[in-house]
Amino acid sequence: MRLLDELERHVSSWPEVSAHRHRFGGREFRFRAAEIGHVHIGGIVDIPFPRAVRDALLEEGLAEEHRWVPNSGWITYRLRGENDFGHALWLMRLSYLRYVLKTAADPLTLIERESEQPHLSPRFKTLLAALVPKSAKRASAGAVPA
Repeated sequence: MRLLDELERHVSSWPEVSAHRHRFGGREFRFRAAEIGHVHIGGIVDIPFPRAVRDALLEEGLAEEHRWVPNSGWITYRLRGENDFGHALWLMRLSYLRYVLKTAADPLTLIERESEQPHLSPRFKTLLAALVPKSAKRASAGAVPA
């Protein structure tokens, strides 16, 4: 599926992301050693999230419960055509950000910059901010703007 190749190209271009063969078929994307999501032939996109983010995605109709582990943090999104591509990419980016925020020098500025992209609502900004370690929040608050 051409759209899966395009999704892989985009996601793999993000800093510290690599693509690998997934153990159940398809392609898996990792930030360092952590899986940010994977795709299966046929356009199934599976992504792990903290439970609060997963619940918000389901409540807002932005994803489906994962078909094999519905009571986990995993979600499924079906990439059926061109119109679904941007949303699949956004979901992958949201997953990527949860890991990047833990290592970013200035995570709160990163959240603000990312929120300028379409569809990062105040609810998701708050959910992402909750993932920032307390020590990083203190360091970020004391950072001097460049």
